[in-house]
Amino acid sequence: MTAKNSPIQHNDVLLHDLRGLIEETRSTVATTVNAALTMLYWQIGKRINEEILKGDRAGYGEQIVSTLSRQLVVDYGNGFNVKNLHRMIQFAEVFHDEQIVVTLLRQLSWSHFLSLIPLKDRLQRDFYAEMCRLERWSVRTLRKKIDSMLFERTALSKKPDELIRLELDDLRSEDRLTPDLVFRDPYFLDFLGLKDRYLEKDLEDAILRELEQFLLELGAGFSFVARQKRIQVDNDDYYLDLLFFHRKLKRLVAIELKLGQFKPADKGQMELYLRWLDKYERQAGEEPPIGLILCAGKKHETVELLELEKSSIRVAEYLTELPSREVLEQELHKALALARQRFALPDNQIKEIEQ
Repeated sequence: MTAKNSPIQHNDVLLHDLRGLIEETRSTVATTVNAALTMLYWQIGKRINEEILKGDRAGYGEQIVSTLSRQLVVDYGNGFNVKNLHRMIQFAEVFHDEQIVVTLLRQLSWSHFLSLIPLKDRLQRDFYAEMCRLERWSVRTLRKKIDSMLFERTALSKKPDELIRLELDDLRSEDRLTPDLVFRDPYFLDFLGLKDRYLEKDLEDAILRELEQFLLELGAGFSFVARQKRIQVDNDDYYLDLLFFHRKLKRLVAIELKLGQFKPADKGQMELYLRWLDKYERQAGEEPPIGLILCAGKKHETVELLELEKSSIRVAEYLTELPSREVLEQELHKALALARQRFALPDNQIKEIEQ
């Protein structure tokens, strides 16, 4: 008998396969049980809210909730204490559409929902829920995204509520990502460890050294293609800092790194790169390339006047050192308010807000 057909080696292969079957079944069972429990919690919250509280948390209704909790704890354990019953009630209140809950259950666990329930803004909550479902975030990743104010950093959040709702509905029904859902501003590059003075090459080298972290900050769907991509026009050579491909958007993403403030000339440079990529690198079935200029700062009116979106160009700041949560909230909320005001106010009033 040859070595490859020996009983010992055959048993090793069999053992490996059986372990795989057991682990896969365990995982499937755990997912099924979690989904069933989460749906149970939603149904309990819905029944209590509709039949006892009826939208009123005061007085007699609260007493009944406490009584129900004591009885359920005796029968089924501490998972049904008053605090957890109130979480179930909140769950049914903020996720009131059963069909949406059923869809989210395929990827989100009860712990995911516990992270989403405290979010007061419905659009913000729906954004995190749908992105978590689509990109299959872990609970830890979801909490990190919320803490880093990802929603407020997306271009989507700067739009009027009606447009945000339309894009989120498309995301829910068709899994359709748009650039406004993918790109953000600012980007947090604190993991690069850059301090004080550094060159553009230092920034690029640091990104490639920490490519995995950089991809996480960019978001799911990005794949690295090239650095210093050579672009030859006539007899001149140009070099694009970084080139990526986004699987969901089905388009190349050109990234230019700038140490200083964004300048109007940066637009012309990126337009050249995008047109070259569209002509020579774009494959059949792909959307036109899109550009991202990462800079240390930008002036809102300059960006607005250049109408960069018409050229498929995004400009975003990057932060190598994170400000405090309070400072970040102030800056993002100011940017969000300014962006939304632009949809309704004349130019002179917008300038007053900027000042």
